[in-house]
Amino acid sequence: MSLLPIIEYPDPHLRERAVDVDPALLAQPAFQKRLDDMFETMYEAPGIGLAAPQVAVLERFMIVDVDEDRGQPLVFVNPVIRNRSEALRAHQEGCLSIPGIYAEVTRADGIEVDALDRHGKPFTLRVDGLLATCIQHEVDHLDGKLFIDYLSPLKRSMALKKLSKLRKHG
Repeated sequence: MSLLPIIEYPDPHLRERAVDVDPALLAQPAFQKRLDDMFETMYEAPGIGLAAPQVAVLERFMIVDVDEDRGQPLVFVNPVIRNRSEALRAHQEGCLSIPGIYAEVTRADGIEVDALDRHGKPFTLRVDGLLATCIQHEVDHLDGKLFIDYLSPLKRSMALKKLSKLRKHG
């Protein structure tokens, strides 16, 4: 396995909509290696989710593991969020592509998502809390959307100024 470079804001790839993955490609060793490399990259960063566009691959797949012991790795290929609860949850979010910036974002507390696993088997997952937040965050990446897009113009401007200062000072 090897670490992949994570692209950072304002790289234009982060704003592009990813294309569906051909399920026939899931059996390819290269695809399986990319998934393994993404997990290694996410854990090393450290993070709890990573979408393919964040490693400059404009395809609709992502990985998630919100378990503190890194024991629940999940792969979502061509994910579609089918239902979102009316109940909302505010959560402090960050992003590996916008390092050092955190902000409170309100999202649906519960979701239902359909996807293929890493071997092409379809599944439906109904989740809430942190896992639901993480999945919504990563699906946004597949659609070219970032968590800072949910912030008010003032808070987004403040976050981007902070990012600029962080980059200047290493």
